[in-house]
Amino acid sequence: MEIHGILKGKFGFDQFRTGQEAVIRDVIAGKDTLAILPTGSGKSLCYQLPAYVLEGTVLIISPLVALMEDQVAIMKKNGEKRVVALNSFLSYSDKNRILGELDRYKFIFISPEMLLQQNVALRLRSINLSLFVVDEAHCISQWGFDFRPDYLRIGELFEGLARPGILALTATADDKVKNDICRYLRLQAPAVHQQSLDRPAISYSIIKVDNGMMKTEWITNRISSTPGPGIIYVASRKRADELSSLLQEEGISVASYHAGKEQEDRAFIQEQFITGEIGWICATNAFGMGIHKNNIRQVIHEHIPHAISSYIQEVGRAGRDGEQSQATMLYSDDDEGRTRFIVQDDIPQEDEIRNYESLLAANIPPDEAADLARISETGRRIIDYYTERMSMEDVISRMKELLREKEMQLQKILRLIRSETCIREEILGFFGEESVEKPKYCCSACGTAEVHWHIGQQPITFDKRMMDWEERLNGLLG
Repeated sequence: MEIHGILKGKFGFDQFRTGQEAVIRDVIAGKDTLAILPTGSGKSLCYQLPAYVLEGTVLIISPLVALMEDQVAIMKKNGEKRVVALNSFLSYSDKNRILGELDRYKFIFISPEMLLQQNVALRLRSINLSLFVVDEAHCISQWGFDFRPDYLRIGELFEGLARPGILALTATADDKVKNDICRYLRLQAPAVHQQSLDRPAISYSIIKVDNGMMKTEWITNRISSTPGPGIIYVASRKRADELSSLLQEEGISVASYHAGKEQEDRAFIQEQFITGEIGWICATNAFGMGIHKNNIRQVIHEHIPHAISSYIQEVGRAGRDGEQSQATMLYSDDDEGRTRFIVQDDIPQEDEIRNYESLLAANIPPDEAADLARISETGRRIIDYYTERMSMEDVISRMKELLREKEMQLQKILRLIRSETCIREEILGFFGEESVEKPKYCCSACGTAEVHWHIGQQPITFDKRMMDWEERLNGLLG
């Protein structure tokens, strides 16, 4: 069937969104492809549609369990039953059962850590794989060094194989990130498709306040008088819980979300937000990737983001329905030092690295050695990745280079905050784009940021009678 027929018959759409068709044609042709499409542009169709043209199974490598589970649920709801997620939350028996019947599935979602397990990799090589997909591929560059080194190892799996094409998907990528993706995935003469990052329906505001107390006051007033749904990004788990509690006391429908919560709690909070039972999420950057909610009206940052790319990812979750939305960043004078500490904290220092290696040489187990050397779990993963590939002195040099890269990213954010020129133009300029036409609601620097919300859009208030997830489950199960 011709791809337009599949688009209509399988997905119910009459036409492709901007950028989709060209990507899909290259994927079907077997080309390695890098697709940089903004949030809400339908990246998942770029591998789902080709799957119905190509013979075999599509393997989708996804960074977060919640993200892959969400995508699996959506596909099943839409009628595709030949889909499964392989991740660390599976029981031993469920994992073995799925591995034993892998060839039954058309779509397999998998985490990078699971992918690199020897028994899983061997089993995958025994089935007919028609396409490798690396979702949220910016993780290779943005997260890979300081969060998920296993993302850097994905390309090693493909080495020496007569492999199918690889599709790398992301919403944002500057030249460095594009180069990292192509290099670490070992893409061969890739077709690169990049759509504009500009989101005319989002207006941008950057507001200076004196201190954290004023941030809380501003946020409370803001979301008490303007409509949600919305996301408030904060710098720490503690702050997410604290701010959420303060807002609940004001009658605002809000919940906190961060990696410190149990998986079941996070899944339930996410579902309540998607269905509209909760109006606001107060979250660390653990929330939002892959969230399918089109009507988010506001994204508020209570802190300075770590990088322009992560900022664009986060604010891009607003206004996916094309309706007017607003992105606001609050900052105070002491935010710069706090953000610098957070972004550099996980990168091990020279004395810590040398201490860790000497402890390992003394046959101290890695976890214990890292604790004694005062190295975080993330830092240990970074060191372990690089010590497999280079000398001690080169590892230390690499860590210093990472610190410089982090500082450069922070300086770009600070430049954005301090600039008096159009915020939209500044953001696009970081990615080599130009603003073609300014929308009616542009930014605070242009004096056109404040949205005149439609009559009938009201703030979502907190119903104190709303049961928590345990009560609701008990009610459902009797």
